[in-house]
Amino acid sequence: MAIQLVGAGVGRTGTHSLKLALEQLLGGTCHHMMEVGTDQGPTWHQAYSGNAPDWHTFLGDYVAIVDWPGAGLWRDLAAAFPDAPVLLSTRSSADVWFESASRTIFQAIGSARASGAQSDFIEALMNAFCSDFSDPTKVKAAYEAHNAEVRDTIDPDRLVEYQPGDGWGPLCQALGLPEPDAPFPHTNTTKQFQARRQADNQDL
Repeated sequence: MAIQLVGAGVGRTGTHSLKLALEQLLGGTCHHMMEVGTDQGPTWHQAYSGNAPDWHTFLGDYVAIVDWPGAGLWRDLAAAFPDAPVLLSTRSSADVWFESASRTIFQAIGSARASGAQSDFIEALMNAFCSDFSDPTKVKAAYEAHNAEVRDTIDPDRLVEYQPGDGWGPLCQALGLPEPDAPFPHTNTTKQFQARRQADNQDL
């Protein structure tokens, strides 16, 4: 098994729906932040520190990768899997993305920082993206810069641009697969994310 698609889009760009869609298309597990857990955290931390694993071994159980932490290391992953298309998932604007992220993953990151959970990994990941998460202007600029760098680096014939609502077409075209006769997955909305976090906190 090998990575057949590398996701360079950051969190809150429809990545969990993409994970489910890619799993349906490719018949295997797509890596996503939800796959990290405590066992993968140290390896990702080392990768962000410049000591990357053998990606083919580390990601050997996955058919694709989207979302953080892979999105922050898209250069390494694109090089490690040169035959895989690179998927840049975005939102309609930096403002739309920031509003979604600030109501979901940024709150979760803040809680993780406060509790010390996966602190080294989380700090390395976020510092690689933006040095100051207290400034919305800087965070939105980091988002724009990230997307621009992907577009400037990846060959246009390899790059797949995607926004929530685009459906099966761009994925299937990039992978050379027929479109399923089924609705495209739509999950992990802001309300669903917040409800899951609340339920997790109640279980602690």
